[in-house]
Amino acid sequence: MSEHNPLFSRRRFLHCVAGAGILPFLPVSPVAAAPGETITRVIPSSGERIAVIGMGTWRTFDVGNDVSLRDARTEVLRTFFEEGGQMVDSSPMYGSSEEVLGYALQRIDSPPLFSATKVWTRGRRSGEEQMARSRRLWGVDRFDLMQIHNLVDWETHLETLLADRDEGRIRYLGITTSHGRQHEELERIMREHPLDFVQITYNMLDRAAESRLLPLARERGIAVIINRPFRGADLFRRVEGRPLPGWAAEIGCEYWSQVFLKFVVSHPAVTCAIPATRRVEYMKQNMAAGRGELPDEPLRQRMLKEL
Repeated sequence: MSEHNPLFSRRRFLHCVAGAGILPFLPVSPVAAAPGETITRVIPSSGERIAVIGMGTWRTFDVGNDVSLRDARTEVLRTFFEEGGQMVDSSPMYGSSEEVLGYALQRIDSPPLFSATKVWTRGRRSGEEQMARSRRLWGVDRFDLMQIHNLVDWETHLETLLADRDEGRIRYLGITTSHGRQHEELERIMREHPLDFVQITYNMLDRAAESRLLPLARERGIAVIINRPFRGADLFRRVEGRPLPGWAAEIGCEYWSQVFLKFVVSHPAVTCAIPATRRVEYMKQNMAAGRGELPDEPLRQRMLKEL
């Protein structure tokens, strides 16, 4: 992705107005795109827009040295980009996923990549070495987004990432959690530090973030990435064997996966969801959720009653 010259001055401005309580009155992104076009959302700290459906790699890209599986994941990634995707999220925690991503990226011409990974270790030097290794594995000069994974040694790594962002070694910084028990600490960090992104769990069954974290992200001008939008396979098990409701066609849904994703990305605080898949056909289904109409609030409430 290209670098935006006003990034840092705009970031400072937005964090100032957030502290003054102005951000809730800034315009929000529309809930639909023109037919066939990818829906995008604004990254508040820069004004850059990004597609609302990204791609996770937990488990799905951890295939080791098996060339046939690596080639299959390359086709999944290629389809993601062809269908309008940008953000690819990974972590050193995910086994061979970063190495497999690097293998796949080498085989795709000019991918519109928004690269997002994490630091997941303790200590400043160990963190710096881990991030350098991730750059080598991905084959990138710098990451668009570097995140502190599950708040591990966050105070140490935040100091490093703030310097890296200011000096252009990364474009954005963030912190992630997939544990509800960390919400209170994450809320405090969001209030006290100049984050660009947070990554949290949110789906039709796990909605604790609606009460405080998502409103706070809007207030503070922090972009939000959603992990586990399907809650593993739990949501699919809930609707197994059931036909789609009649209202699904009104928002362009042909599969339950699209219903689940459209619920997530229709929340006005959500910037991008990162479902993961091993299969090209499922990738196409996921990416179709990032086009057309999104549900309004009355329909969102109706959707929840289906579970």
